[in-house]
Amino acid sequence: MSTATAHRFLGADGAPDPYTPGVGCTAVTVEHYDLFLDYDVEDNGLEARAALSCRALRATDRVELDLTELAVTEVRVSTGGLGGLLGGRRAEARHHGSRLVVALPRPVAAGDRFTVTVSYEGWPECTDGPWGEVGWTELDDGAVVAGQPTGASTWFPCVDHPSHRATFRITVRADEDYTVHASGELESVTEDDGERTWVFVSPDPLPPYLATVAVGPFQRVELTGSRVPQLLVVAKKRRKKAERTFADQGRMLEVFAEWFGPYPFPSYTAVVVDTSLEDPFECHSCSVFGKNQLGTDWEEQRLVAHELAHQWFGNSLVLGSWRDIWLNEGFASYAEWIWSEASGGRPAGWHAEKAHRTLSRMRQDLVIGDPGHVRLFDDVVYVRGALTLHALRVELGDAVFREVLRSWASVHRGAWVSTDGFREHLRGFAPRERWAGLDALLDAWLLRPALPELP
Repeated sequence: MSTATAHRFLGADGAPDPYTPGVGCTAVTVEHYDLFLDYDVEDNGLEARAALSCRALRATDRVELDLTELAVTEVRVSTGGLGGLLGGRRAEARHHGSRLVVALPRPVAAGDRFTVTVSYEGWPECTDGPWGEVGWTELDDGAVVAGQPTGASTWFPCVDHPSHRATFRITVRADEDYTVHASGELESVTEDDGERTWVFVSPDPLPPYLATVAVGPFQRVELTGSRVPQLLVVAKKRRKKAERTFADQGRMLEVFAEWFGPYPFPSYTAVVVDTSLEDPFECHSCSVFGKNQLGTDWEEQRLVAHELAHQWFGNSLVLGSWRDIWLNEGFASYAEWIWSEASGGRPAGWHAEKAHRTLSRMRQDLVIGDPGHVRLFDDVVYVRGALTLHALRVELGDAVFREVLRSWASVHRGAWVSTDGFREHLRGFAPRERWAGLDALLDAWLLRPALPELP
């Protein structure tokens, strides 16, 4: 295999993703990550170990992983249930930049399972790309991870693409003065010699970019208002304002459950870091907000709704390819308008008209069904994606539209989704003679740069 081919990602379906060509693995997927992080907040120092339960997608003699900058101290490979084929032996590895290539002691066949354990250390930091800085971010007093789209590799070795999902166990040891939150459910907290060890488990498979860790002088506060357990993880001096900010989140959960089906995970956590963020961001079963995003006005409340809606659209329903990003951001943006009208605010139609006027004054040069990697998170993808859904709502009528959204989220819960799949889903709610019209509507909004008239 040539170097160029080795460094080009092939997804689980064998299709290359041109949006993130420098990440991923052609031959192996990871089914479970068991991470142990020993974190020193004072100097942002990390000593860590990651055990990756792998499955070969084809015959191979090596594994390519994403790991940015951190120093690898040892790599071992074992097979467990495969009769000791690899024997838990130390493995040769080459680490350059963000690529870690592990030479397996012996080749494996397609379907074989084995474990790669990587010990590593260093001072993790975010990486800069077309989307800004992503990954591990050191705060004034702690750290947080914003993984989307390729930031997972800044804190653990992984196959960093949404088409590769795995279960997680994340163990973090830090000074006892700090609280830790990570993706999944808190399994245990133990104390020893001035340190606490926090263990979080996620039995629901997730792509690496949705895994997160937040470390800081936080308080853990239980929120009410929903049958879904809610937790607020927040710095003490931000607690009162944060509690007001998330006071209606329980109602949001209930409204979204009516529209999208039951909340897909055991609980939901809002993390508030004591610093300003450019944007809040979603992670698996939690979202992270900056101190500048706290408040009870519409601009803050729509962000609470947006990030919560991503638990259905983006976290439960996962993209198979980044080109279909509108399925995440358009749906979450439309959820803002759903919450607005459900809470007694402006109806979705008002927001749609306002958004359409805004877009009509902008340059029409983006195809949101394939926006390209540089403009993956362009505001137009969000707003025009929401307008696409509103156009469908007008075309189908409220009752059918609600059933389209609810069944889309329910039928595809825990699965990969695509724009083509959404087209097929729509056809189940219209007679055959209307299929061409629905396809034309989606084509106009998703595949052409010109802004259609709002129905």
